[in-house]
Amino acid sequence: MNLLPVLIAGLAGSVHCAGMCGGIVGAFSVGAPRSGGASARVIPIAQAGAGTMAIAASASAHVVAYNAGRIGSYMLAGAVAGGLAGSVASLARLSAFQQAGYWMANLMLIAMGLYLMDAWRGLARVEAAGGVLWRRLQPLVKPLLPMDTPLKALALGGLWGWVPCGMVYSMLLTAMLSGSALDGALAMGAFGLGTLPMLLAMGMAGAKLRQYLQQQAVRVACGLLVLGFGLLGMARTASGSQHGWLDILCLTVQP
Repeated sequence: MNLLPVLIAGLAGSVHCAGMCGGIVGAFSVGAPRSGGASARVIPIAQAGAGTMAIAASASAHVVAYNAGRIGSYMLAGAVAGGLAGSVASLARLSAFQQAGYWMANLMLIAMGLYLMDAWRGLARVEAAGGVLWRRLQPLVKPLLPMDTPLKALALGGLWGWVPCGMVYSMLLTAMLSGSALDGALAMGAFGLGTLPMLLAMGMAGAKLRQYLQQQAVRVACGLLVLGFGLLGMARTASGSQHGWLDILCLTVQP
């Protein structure tokens, strides 16, 4: 698996996280209150005395734990997907299964790019279908609020990683092609790390950064980047030959 383009795709696709998860990450920060009852930022940036520094350290621990849980759930899903698909392929000896998977994974990347650009909303229907799973998990969230301990943050992040998201689903399809549980977990871990800077920044800049990232020009630029990965992957799969350095830019490269 080529983890670099997966990481970049996660970074570019995190403009979707800004709209979908950014506000929620801000809301979860209420677990670290300031004096006087006002809630702190996820990552407080005010410079003050020891009290403020202690609040900053506490809030930072919360957001690190939350994102560790979220990325951990991605890796678990990737391990399951990669392990199951690898077992099916090895048992059935179906090269056609792999070939179809490569086409589907790159088509999903193209759909993801169009989704980020608001040019096509097909993945929104996929998210709606995934809502069935989230409705079963949602009652587990209530006991974890307010997120006033790092352990609660870790558990909440682990649950939040299963929120229906077309971007995550498209990456899971890529993880399926890894051929093993370990490689599937690594692929989803790289994707999760790609989304991490954006969600950390949400705590520092909050609504202003979220508004900037929702601008059409920003979404189009990020969407085009992901779309390009999908098109390169389709060209690579169609030719079936080695392309040297170009292979580094393909998320799904055939052995």
